[in-house]
Amino acid sequence: MTISRRIPALLALAIPTLAGLAYLIAFAAPSQFLWVNAGALLVAAGWILFGSAPSTRRGKRIAVLALLALLFLPLITGPEYNGIARWVPMGPFTLHAASFAFPALAVLAAQDDDFAPPMLLAALLAASIQPDAALGFAVVFAAVGLHDVTRDWRIGVTFMIGFFASLVMALRGELPAQPFVERIIDDLLRTDPLVAIGLLVALVAGFFLMGYSAPMERRARYGLAGSFFGFSIMGILSNYPSVMIGYGAAPILGYGLALGLAQQEITHEAPV
Repeated sequence: MTISRRIPALLALAIPTLAGLAYLIAFAAPSQFLWVNAGALLVAAGWILFGSAPSTRRGKRIAVLALLALLFLPLITGPEYNGIARWVPMGPFTLHAASFAFPALAVLAAQDDDFAPPMLLAALLAASIQPDAALGFAVVFAAVGLHDVTRDWRIGVTFMIGFFASLVMALRGELPAQPFVERIIDDLLRTDPLVAIGLLVALVAGFFLMGYSAPMERRARYGLAGSFFGFSIMGILSNYPSVMIGYGAAPILGYGLALGLAQQEITHEAPV
């Protein structure tokens, strides 16, 4: 696939991330936040433009197992806060496992007709144990996107299970909001509504580019965009990370990884 065909995928990542960097600069966030997000964007952009994805079913399923293992890893490694474990320690940093691993998992699940529902249910199980309502709703809306294309009743059942499970997670898995990380849109709507609207526009642009312009099959585009909607809406409504626009390398790298999986020419689905 030529680089020019990958540009929409790059823009889907770059627009909200660059908007977030502008916000961090304008509101005097710690310089470390800027460098981490900018570095993550550069790494993710390189993968989108030049990366090579697994091309065999076996390779893709091995990747799925690795991503699912990463979702469960925080339960083993910690750290844990008030009974909540969502992060993997990486030296001086901690990686938010869900926003790194699930976007690519959503794409790979969309490419696997046989095992997509078990893959999504396994991710939902990890979300329930952590607990992480943002991951739960990312699974839910990824399932909505997949079902819209496939009409697979098993995906519909996954959606229903995930929706009610995520409501339970939302009631018991909230931590205090961290500045420049969580509740960014909600806080800005009170103090700087124009900035909040600008960030919302950037998120919406990323959503539509993922859903309609990324160079991958329609089911993968819809599943990926659905996951992005789930993470984003929880970042707006509750104390969960504001993906891409707030401090945090995990979602930038995670969506970069997912968008870079579009390496195969599309031959059996008409573009939508």
